Amino acid sequence: MRCFVPFAVDSPKTRLGSFLSPAERQSFATAMLLDVLDTLVSAGLDPTVLSTAPITDDRIPSRATITVDDRELTTAVNAQLAEHTPTLIIMADLPLVQPRDIPRLVDNEAEITIAPGLGGGTNALVVREPAFRVDYHGASYLDHRQAAVELDATVQTVDSRRLATDIDESADLAEVLIHGTGTAHDWLVESGFELDTTGGRVGVHRS
Repeated sequence: MRCFVPFAVDSPKTRLGSFLSPAERQSFATAMLLDVLDTLVSAGLDPTVLSTAPITDDRIPSRATITVDDRELTTAVNAQLAEHTPTLIIMADLPLVQPRDIPRLVDNEAEITIAPGLGGGTNALVVREPAFRVDYHGASYLDHRQAAVELDATVQTVDSRRLATDIDESADLAEVLIHGTGTAHDWLVESGFELDTTGGRVGVHRS
């Protein structure tokens, strides 16, 4: 099965701007990408990074390739789906995902398999229906389910906390410190981030 990981090189993770400088956001986004790629390779896939610009990082796994497409996310993904080949699309900001999560996406017979994000987005998607196209705006999980229904395609939803936890807000960093074990977790620790348990909810602070 083909596997694509969309990745924005320029100005990623703008909602982390209160914690991270632009250069740090780019570095942290790359760390999360590396975690996702390592997971996919460990699960037996050969992922392609669908990147908005070239990536020069010698930590990229040798089994991963880079395809540059500077169009917006929905357009770039739909261009790949137009080739009518079974395809896994998984987001680059899922540093908690583990190899054991990938078979839940790819080892079923549904024409459309969706792993929703906690905020209603679509964090991973397996497409076997040739006519299906994505639209990542808004509550895309609901939109993608409806699109599948309109095509009379079978749908499977994968309920997984690790797949659902995309890192967009500063509060999400706590999830990486608590549950992460890879490059993104190490990046936060090396950058001085620690859990903050002084309030009513666990957060992070930077020493």
